[in-house]
Amino acid sequence: MSRILGMLLFLFLTPSQLKSQIQPREGSKLHYRLIGFSFTPKIKQVSAKLEIAKGYYNSEDSFKKNIVKTLSSKDNKIIAEVPSFGSQYTWRVTYKSINITSEKTSLYHFSTLTNGNVDTNITRFRILHTAEKYKDAYVFLDGTRTLYDMNGHPVWYLPDVEGSDGGSIDIRDLKVTPQGTITFIDNINIYEINYNGDVLWKGPNNGKVSGDSLEHYHHEFTRLRNGHYMVLGMEYVTWDKDLKFSEGGNSLSPSNAGMNVKTDTPHKWKSPFGTVIEYDEKGNVFWSWKSSNYFIASDIMYYNDSLKSPFMDVHDNSFFFDEEAKVIYISYKKLSRIIKVKYPEGTVMNTYGEIYKPGVPIAGNGLFCGQHAVRHSQTGCLFLFNNNDCNNGHTPKIKKLQEPTNHGEQIKKIWEYECTIEGNYPGKFHTGGNVIELPDQSLFVCMGSSYCKVFIVNPEKKILWSALPEKWNPSEKKWNVCSQYRASIITNRKELEQHIWNEEKSITLQVQ
Repeated sequence: MSRILGMLLFLFLTPSQLKSQIQPREGSKLHYRLIGFSFTPKIKQVSAKLEIAKGYYNSEDSFKKNIVKTLSSKDNKIIAEVPSFGSQYTWRVTYKSINITSEKTSLYHFSTLTNGNVDTNITRFRILHTAEKYKDAYVFLDGTRTLYDMNGHPVWYLPDVEGSDGGSIDIRDLKVTPQGTITFIDNINIYEINYNGDVLWKGPNNGKVSGDSLEHYHHEFTRLRNGHYMVLGMEYVTWDKDLKFSEGGNSLSPSNAGMNVKTDTPHKWKSPFGTVIEYDEKGNVFWSWKSSNYFIASDIMYYNDSLKSPFMDVHDNSFFFDEEAKVIYISYKKLSRIIKVKYPEGTVMNTYGEIYKPGVPIAGNGLFCGQHAVRHSQTGCLFLFNNNDCNNGHTPKIKKLQEPTNHGEQIKKIWEYECTIEGNYPGKFHTGGNVIELPDQSLFVCMGSSYCKVFIVNPEKKILWSALPEKWNPSEKKWNVCSQYRASIITNRKELEQHIWNEEKSITLQVQ
């Protein structure tokens, strides 16, 4: 069927459209080694042979002597992996037709770019446990802004996207979407790009929800299955400390590196509260939710930590939108709390975590603390990456929790896995990390923080694969762990090919 469609397209395309089918285009500079080659289909074509030579050549003899890759296809598309970044390549296609005759294209040229994140002398993704399953998966690391195969080889990196903070050290939540695109957050904005790095969508960041000049995007950005976009933002709300904290018996004082800002009005403080924003494809606010509307009238007025400061850092650090059940789970690290919100009503259906009481010090909820990356499982449970940073000397744990079904019941743990470390790592796991459930109910995990091992563990707690990102320290002459915030996974080669070809968008363009 694909060959027939290709022939029909050939009959009706103009010469300029035929030329545009040659990919990569002549002289292209690519930020990836895994490349989608496409070329003009031929009438009565039986097969096409792709040949790639390393180097820049214009003569037949030189080209043939340096061929490093030869692949065949029955249609006009082939995906091929070239050997290295920072190299020049020459390629061509030889067609074979029904009458056994062959026809060769011209020699085309492209090059692969490079940077320190894909230079394996500077940055590496060291395999600790060879893949026993998901061998053809691919892994995104937001700290290195790079896509790796399961052998630790870099195959794609995030280019300097137009309008983004290209030099930012704070790229977060780099992942793929159901629509075959890629999303991420930089220090200021949210972006959707394609595999080639073209900007397809950018958040408006106009402060319509926050009431500020910006939305203060942070932590998590997701393209929904309905085509909309959902992201965490921030608003700064003034509290009347005498009204809100008089029962706790404490006076409000600034904390946490200036996040709590004193205003000119006596007894009033401006504090950060999280927002959840849903945009449509045109960048209009379709729906939003402000945590301040819930928190200011909640039990956090009784917050009383060991420093006797009722300051509340109420920023959210993760969300999961169950589009079928129309429920949003939102994680609050500093409160060690998960909030379950009904969509689109915005009402709080349940809260999981410690409930604060007047004059009572924080005790913890006994299940999780400082958690990141709340997720819903295939069986209707919650998964948390529990950073466990309130327990000195303990590593993070993956928690599977069963929500209460009847009034008066409590959320309870039904499964957990304690993460392990290699070597002597003395740090706490106070930030980052995530967990993603895979199709077979195994878990893909990034430990975050400054020790960010990535691994896959099955329900029987057997490690199926693991790796550690590292950077070379020339002064110390050793490899050090390379910090990440989150990691994500493309589970198989077929899914990756969807992103390389991005067929949904190319069909839309053809129809238009």
